[in-house]
Amino acid sequence: MDYERLIDEETWAFIRRTAESYPDDAVDLSITDQRRVYDEMCRDFRQPRPAGVEAQDLSADGVGVRLYSSGIPTRTVVYIHGGGFVVGGLDSHDDVCAEICSQTGYRVVAVDYRLCPEHVHPAQFQDAWSAVNWAMGEFGDPIVLAGDSAGGNLAAAVAHYARGRLEGIIGQVLIYPGLGGDPSKGSYIEHAHAPLLTRDEILFYEKVRCNGNVPEDDPIFAPLHDTDFSELPPTVVVTADCDPLRDDGPDYCNKIVEAGGQAHWINEPGLIHGYLRARTSVKRAADSFERISVAIEALGQGLWNYD
Repeated sequence: MDYERLIDEETWAFIRRTAESYPDDAVDLSITDQRRVYDEMCRDFRQPRPAGVEAQDLSADGVGVRLYSSGIPTRTVVYIHGGGFVVGGLDSHDDVCAEICSQTGYRVVAVDYRLCPEHVHPAQFQDAWSAVNWAMGEFGDPIVLAGDSAGGNLAAAVAHYARGRLEGIIGQVLIYPGLGGDPSKGSYIEHAHAPLLTRDEILFYEKVRCNGNVPEDDPIFAPLHDTDFSELPPTVVVTADCDPLRDDGPDYCNKIVEAGGQAHWINEPGLIHGYLRARTSVKRAADSFERISVAIEALGQGLWNYD
């Protein structure tokens, strides 16, 4: 794959800056060291919270959450962070959540789910589900689910599981999510050696997530493995074109549309996995983040802008 042609210089600069604190062979480090270098990288890119955004750490029935608010919100976004289910937390995506709050005016609840390998599947899903139920009970506002990478997986898993169990989820915005696509074809092969995320790393995180025993036909592990895609909330999936996970996006959207639902896929040319951190230095990433915020805001208002 000719990434020198596909990826512009701004994005290459972001890739190089990322590698300064998070090396390509990070998965070969111990889990403790993986978390250390990931946290260092996130601190390097972290932006100040926008003026007017207040944040408070709370317990959502035993699950750590960070609540962001600005003004008097009428909608709640539950945001679930990425990190391969192994790294990340409330601080790693603090600026992303604060900016979503500022740009949409919605309350944002960031979920600090338990990490692998200390806590294997379905612990992460259980924490996400608990946090969504807490947010609904605490605020009573309609909820938009959002998340990136592993967090996109968990957000979709919650949307699937919520049918018939919890009302009030009115949309989901999934950012370069891993949804359980076939790793032997499509973008998994085309972009097997993409910058910042490779196919081998995806398979590594998948095995760590379940202690090597990858479940089959479990939609709270891999939403694409569900047999029923009906009655899901309106869905927007945003993917990076240079990412092994790219094809999970259109595959998931197609299944929702085929089941009679609303889903829209946005693919971002020249971008790579993890580009949310590049939104202040790479124009393509900044434009994409604007599209993500607009999608969250529109779904919160019950608007569908993609027909």
